[in-house]
Amino acid sequence: MRSTTTAEVPGAFDAAAPAYDFLVGMNPGYHEALRRSASGLRLSGGGKGLRLLDLGCGTGASTAALLAVAPEAEIVGVDASEGMLARARRKHWPDTVSFVHARAEDLLAVGVRGPFDGVFAAYLVRNLPEPDPVLEVVRDLLRPGAPFVVHEYSVRDSLPRTVIWTAVCWAVVIPSGAVATRTPGIFTYLWRSALAFDGAGALRDRLRRTGFTGVRSDTVSGWQRGVVHTFVAHAPRGEHG
Repeated sequence: MRSTTTAEVPGAFDAAAPAYDFLVGMNPGYHEALRRSASGLRLSGGGKGLRLLDLGCGTGASTAALLAVAPEAEIVGVDASEGMLARARRKHWPDTVSFVHARAEDLLAVGVRGPFDGVFAAYLVRNLPEPDPVLEVVRDLLRPGAPFVVHEYSVRDSLPRTVIWTAVCWAVVIPSGAVATRTPGIFTYLWRSALAFDGAGALRDRLRRTGFTGVRSDTVSGWQRGVVHTFVAHAPRGEHG
């Protein structure tokens, strides 16, 4: 079974898009964990008057999480997969939510401009061929001191969690995904990409290295404890995006 490569990820998600919401709905706590991470933005007043970027929005699950914690905010969702975005656009959204088809590497080229009052990136950084340049762009798109929240798989720091992740992938995720989408490569890629990705400590260091301040992280609850993490960072104060 050939695994999808990083460069092939957007196209693979196009193929998997019709079954994507069904598959994540089978994951206990998936949407609750997204909302919990989105709440790490710590936005006041329901987000009224604020502008938020949902980077790697997919079919809109992370957008819905942002909307739950900031119902009054303007939200711009961006994703590289047109198939995933097509699913997102079919859902009911307030007029304050919009979607843009673009790779994270191409935000400026497609006219996505700051400043933003917060950026949320769920399951995105692991899929970037070169994360640091994208993180630097995100930093510059934020208002000074504004939050950046990353919701991501990271198991490299823990052998027990690596074992759990592998067991869940091969017992549930890969076979279910293969049956539902007939594109098993994206699910073997998911397994491998999490194994190869930064440990939590390394990702915190990466965020600091690319100019973020106040970096911290926590893990989600349930079976994903130690597997999925919330990373919170802030744009440096005194620099405008």
